[in-house]
Amino acid sequence: MDEMTQLRELRADAPVPGRAALAPGRERLTTAIAGRNRRTRRLWADWRVASLGAAATITAAALIITQVVDTSSNPDTLANNLDLSGPTVTLNRAADFLEEKKAPPEPRTGQWIYTVNVTGKPELASTENIANPDNGPDTSWTPYADPEMEKDPADDAWSPRETYRAAESLPDDPAALLAEVRALYPAFDTERGREESSTARTFRGLSTLIESYPLSPAARARIYRALGTVPGVRVTDHLVRDAAGRKAIAVTYEEPGSHERQELLLSPSDYSYTGTRHVVTEDHDLNELGFVTRMTAGDITLDRARTAAAVVDARGEVPQP
Repeated sequence: MDEMTQLRELRADAPVPGRAALAPGRERLTTAIAGRNRRTRRLWADWRVASLGAAATITAAALIITQVVDTSSNPDTLANNLDLSGPTVTLNRAADFLEEKKAPPEPRTGQWIYTVNVTGKPELASTENIANPDNGPDTSWTPYADPEMEKDPADDAWSPRETYRAAESLPDDPAALLAEVRALYPAFDTERGREESSTARTFRGLSTLIESYPLSPAARARIYRALGTVPGVRVTDHLVRDAAGRKAIAVTYEEPGSHERQELLLSPSDYSYTGTRHVVTEDHDLNELGFVTRMTAGDITLDRARTAAAVVDARGEVPQP
């Protein structure tokens, strides 16, 4: 009996893998073939694999691909049925995924929101010397409930509790939800003197909610469904890298005349918020206070990633991994 037949019989009872299960392994295998993954190259060099011969090696690789990695511990692992063909399908699938998740209890008064953010160095083709972001990760603790801040409901500064409850109260209907978001986030004049458009205002309000922490899975799902209906919102047809180097879905919006695309970055494993980027879309001169900077398409002017977020019981407390 040849080696191929032996291997097939050994795995005769294994379930047929689906596309979602194959995707992470296929990417690892492709990377190994290209010679970019040293660990995998060492695996292929192992005498136990080499002794099977070329045909058996290919079959063994197929068996490795069938392994499923826990998406909760690997941000590069793709969620089931990930589809980047357009905002409606991508964000509706994200909403479907989230609606299956159980909501944790709302944080209590006296608890704190722990977050860690990293900021990437701006990438400007026309500027050689750009200072690195200041001294690494930014760790913060914010009180979940802030009675002093919450005294004025019209104030733009919201506590995490105010944002959480505003998100929880949003309606299911996308059109009604968008109208409510515009009421929550009034328009303002931009730094370049243009009045903010209704669509830009809507995207800003939705982005603010999505960036907030915590947010229940159901509220996030409603917001994603509504975001997918906003005119001008797009989804990049490939995964990008956030400031922490992780793969991310880019949900984008470009205000006409701004020369810059805003990117809201989501995890491809659980659709949580992972960061924000601003990318220049066409060459232009930026004049700020008389100082002119040549901006080139592809420049990244803002690159920020959230690498951790949790509810803790005290300021200074770090959640256990």
